[in-house]
Amino acid sequence: MTESLVAPGRPSDHLWMHFTRMGTAERNGVPVIAGGEGFEIIDEAGRRYLDALSGLFVVQAGYGRDEIVSAMAAQAKKLAFFPLWSYATPPAIELADRLAGLAPGDLNKIFFCSGGGEAVESAWKLAKQYFKLTGKPGKTKAISRAIAYHGTTHGALSITSVPGFKMPFEPLVPGTVRVPATDFYRAPEPLAGDEAAFGRWAADRVEEAILAEGPDTVAAVFVEPVQNAGGSFPPPPGYFERLREICDSYDVLLVSDEVICAYGRLGTMFGCEKFGYQPDIITSAKGLTSGYTPLGAMIVSERVYEPFSVGTTTFPHGYTFGGHPVACAAALANLDLFAAEDLLGNVQRNEGAFRSTLERLLDLPIVGDVRGSGYFWSLELVRDKGSKEPFSREDCERVLRGFVAPAALEAGVYCRTDDRGNAVVQFAPPLICGPAEFDRIEQALRPVLSQAWSLL
Repeated sequence: MTESLVAPGRPSDHLWMHFTRMGTAERNGVPVIAGGEGFEIIDEAGRRYLDALSGLFVVQAGYGRDEIVSAMAAQAKKLAFFPLWSYATPPAIELADRLAGLAPGDLNKIFFCSGGGEAVESAWKLAKQYFKLTGKPGKTKAISRAIAYHGTTHGALSITSVPGFKMPFEPLVPGTVRVPATDFYRAPEPLAGDEAAFGRWAADRVEEAILAEGPDTVAAVFVEPVQNAGGSFPPPPGYFERLREICDSYDVLLVSDEVICAYGRLGTMFGCEKFGYQPDIITSAKGLTSGYTPLGAMIVSERVYEPFSVGTTTFPHGYTFGGHPVACAAALANLDLFAAEDLLGNVQRNEGAFRSTLERLLDLPIVGDVRGSGYFWSLELVRDKGSKEPFSREDCERVLRGFVAPAALEAGVYCRTDDRGNAVVQFAPPLICGPAEFDRIEQALRPVLSQAWSLL
């Protein structure tokens, strides 16, 4: 890496970027991504990088897909916008029908919104009103897992379990409870080495929380099929089967937050299908349009929808741009590509190769664990593999943020470094990728992580 691959950053006097240290950005500038093609992004200087994160777990079908762009243009010419407030549009009807046909079980009612946080916000509000309509008005609380991220609106942020994101905005919405995440790499000592026992233990903590709060106060449990924050935690065997039993026993809604895990990320259309459980609500967004325009969807079971279909009952909730006709057209074209190019099959066929390629990095002393599912994986970085000693806060600041993140981009790969739990590097490439791209990721990260070890 003698010659810099990354174009010099440039500051902006007016752009306020998200989750960004703006003082640093103003001093040093930021990379500017000006184009995309296939699985690559292109900066202002024309340099190309493998997008190993699909933008932000979004661009499933890749960049530059004329099929999606043409569908959006045709819809914009025909009807650029109309709200779903007591009216419908043809693309919203068609997309709702398509999603209902793809979703498992009786998840047949589709409530559109603009993104993932809005879908989670909608689900908690729906759960609260559902229990008021069914004679259990005290059931309002939400349970989520440690470290989990569910969005930034006040309700979704209250369900989120990342203290640094929450503290600036407290007090938040009351009535949220935390249970352990499914981090088997750091399972309590009596359960280390026994995934099934750990899964039962982790699920039973949900029952423990319901009983501690009072079953007549808990409305919903929010879980991701594979938890993002903390580093792609997959569920242990039996975890979701037991969680479904617990929710049924105490009349608690099981919400599968699939903002990342739906639409092929795990090799199935919905993440719950990968692990064989039936939720009451699915929240989704991101890959629904492959990011060509914002769109989210809350997918609801017939049972939960039923009390809203009676008499003059209304769910008094919605968004101006929810179910935008151009966004729905983009989603339909995106789903057409899934079928035409067998994107789900591509993930299923190559998941093992992706895992084994990343596992080559386990020979490095800094890589403690490789975990995930489908096209959604993380490396956990450690100070000591034998003791699993994690990075300190100073290590995360100096080595993870200060070196690994920029050096990976310099090496030609855009991925994500994250320290919301322990230090991890995350990968979620477009679903069109295969073994050649996996090799490119491994070959780029190997020297970066080797040098990072020397900095500890």
